[in-house]
Amino acid sequence: MKLVLLGPPGAGKGTQAARLKETYRIPQLSTGDMLRAAAAAGTPAGRATKAIMDKGGLVPDETVVSIIAERIAEPDAKAGFILDGFPRTVPQAEVLDNLLASRKTGLDLVIELEVDDMALLERIAKRANETRASGGTVRADDNPEAFQVRLAAYHAQTAPLSEYYAKKGLLTAVDGMAPPDVVAKSIEHVLAGGALQAH
Repeated sequence: MKLVLLGPPGAGKGTQAARLKETYRIPQLSTGDMLRAAAAAGTPAGRATKAIMDKGGLVPDETVVSIIAERIAEPDAKAGFILDGFPRTVPQAEVLDNLLASRKTGLDLVIELEVDDMALLERIAKRANETRASGGTVRADDNPEAFQVRLAAYHAQTAPLSEYYAKKGLLTAVDGMAPPDVVAKSIEHVLAGGALQAH
C-alpha cells in the first residue's frame, strides 16, 4: 500500500500515519522528521534546512525529493509506505509520480484530513502549552506566528494537490476535526473499501 496523507500542519497526519504504520506494517515517511534529522545533524545542508524551517518556510524541492527517493528505495518500504508531509506542491506530486513510475509502481490512495483553520490554531497553541507543561521543548515552527506562515503556505501551495489527485481518482477526504479514534476509523473504512488488507 502506497499512501499519501494530505492536510494542513496540525491536522493530525502524524498521529494517523503512526497508527497506519502499526496496522499495515509499512514505514511512515514523515518529511518533517527526515528534514529535522538533517537539521539536527548539523551538516551545511542541514543548517540551511533548519534556518528555513524555523521561519516556517518550505525546504527546496530537490532537497526533499532526494531524501524521499533514497528512503523509498530501502528494503522496509518494499511492501509500501505512508507519505506524511510530501508532496507539498503539484510539481512535487509530478516528480513523485515520475519517481514511482520509474520503479514500475504508483500511489494507491491519497487521504485528505479536512480541518478548520481557527481550530488548528487552537490545537497548535494547546500542543505547545502541553509540551511546555511536560518540560519538553516546543518546536520553533509551533509558535503561532510561524504556524500562520505555514498555514498560508499550505493554502497557496499544497491545497491545489486536492484537485490534482481528485482528477486522478485517488483522493478521499476524511473529517480531520473528529477525535483521533474516529478519524482512524474513517480512514480504516476508506482503506477497507479499497480492499487493502492489514498484515
